[in-house]
Amino acid sequence: MKIEQIYTGCLAQGAYYIESNGEAAIIDPLREVQPYIEKAKNDNAKIKYVFETHFHADFVSGHIDLAQKTGGSIVYGPTATPDFDAIIAKDNQEFKLGDVTIKVLHTPGHTMESTCYLLSDNTGKNVGLFSGDTLFIGDVGRPDLAQKAAHMTQEELAGTLFESLRNKVMPLADDIIVYPAHGAGSACGKNMSKETTDTLGHQKETNYALRADMTKEEFVKEVTTGLMPPPAYFPLNVMMNKKGYDSIDTVLERGQQALSPEAFEAAANETGALVLDTRDPQVFAKGFIPNSINIGIDGNFAPWVGALIPDIKQQILIVAEPGREKEVVTRLSRVGYDYAIGFLKNGFDAWKTAGKEIATIKSITAEELADIQKSGEANILDVRKMSEFGSEHIIGAENMPLDTINDNMQSIDKNKTYYVHCAGGYRSMIFASTLKARGFDNLIDVKGGFTAIKGTGLFSVSDYVCPTTLL
Repeated sequence: MKIEQIYTGCLAQGAYYIESNGEAAIIDPLREVQPYIEKAKNDNAKIKYVFETHFHADFVSGHIDLAQKTGGSIVYGPTATPDFDAIIAKDNQEFKLGDVTIKVLHTPGHTMESTCYLLSDNTGKNVGLFSGDTLFIGDVGRPDLAQKAAHMTQEELAGTLFESLRNKVMPLADDIIVYPAHGAGSACGKNMSKETTDTLGHQKETNYALRADMTKEEFVKEVTTGLMPPPAYFPLNVMMNKKGYDSIDTVLERGQQALSPEAFEAAANETGALVLDTRDPQVFAKGFIPNSINIGIDGNFAPWVGALIPDIKQQILIVAEPGREKEVVTRLSRVGYDYAIGFLKNGFDAWKTAGKEIATIKSITAEELADIQKSGEANILDVRKMSEFGSEHIIGAENMPLDTINDNMQSIDKNKTYYVHCAGGYRSMIFASTLKARGFDNLIDVKGGFTAIKGTGLFSVSDYVCPTTLL
């Protein structure tokens, strides 16, 4: 038997490959399915099942493409109602995979169809629990995402999750390995560990939500405390996962159209496409296509695309480092942005060589900001999360979290100069470029963000307060 976790850092997402005696199963696959097919091919195995723990909100799963390409059967837990062919398993139903067995444990609460899959070896010993978003390392799934679909309050869903954990998960043996769908950085939970696997016994000892003496009322209160509104794209991804989507092959072909500067400019003007520049923030600041938005490919790219681009069907034109265009299109598709329509051939250098108009964003060091603050003229915007700002910030700074930018930009005075920072410089450039594209010309980025600012020792910083949530 082989168990492999395939972890994708930018989504903090874990997919799983299980193989036994020539048969393979994939649990919660990403949109691009070829790597799973290649793994099975290398093992001389046939993909028999594609198990889904629930209808994912934070990414578009590859279940449909994978089933079509391999003939494997898609499996959901009880109460799931997909618009495509799938096995809707019963609670405690078992699936044979080579010499091993995968058992369905219906664990509603995060969503009502949420299901864990219990793996036992050829001797019948339970060895692994693929827990989806029901149980994370250090946390449990947030109970507020499925309120509308379930016609329940988040408190009612939390109570349901409590019963699922107590009745289905906690009675299992302590030596079982927990394989969750997400780790730290995912918006599907509020306090996840950086570890991506653990024994169930250790989780019973350390996970706040699995305390043996915890009442349901205490559980509901603690699990719902610190929740922030989910990213706007979550419901859209749920619908794609439930109803279906274009093949990844179609999406890649559409997005990988190489365009000359002239053709790129014409496409932007004719289609109203968003120009998305995925280069490093500081490289972007020195020169970019006017009205383009910077979301760097080397950060939490896909989640920020989903949080900030309201229309999932928005046409997108890509500026990328040459050779990384396919990667950009793929990562856009992971969160359902399937309408990339081309990229700038030979990257931004081609735009410059063609003599096209170029815009810039001023970026200063933390030390330069300290000198400006001494003059009393520094309007400092901290665009980190509320939890980060509440934990520690520059005295006198204003907090405007990046994910609220579309709702709060009217509070920014176009006649004032603002100095914008986040934690390390990634989010502040997204913020500055987004507002510059909308006519705000007086935004100055602070290189290195709060990390650099605090490191100077030149600023008055609030006393540190341990955050109650990582959302």
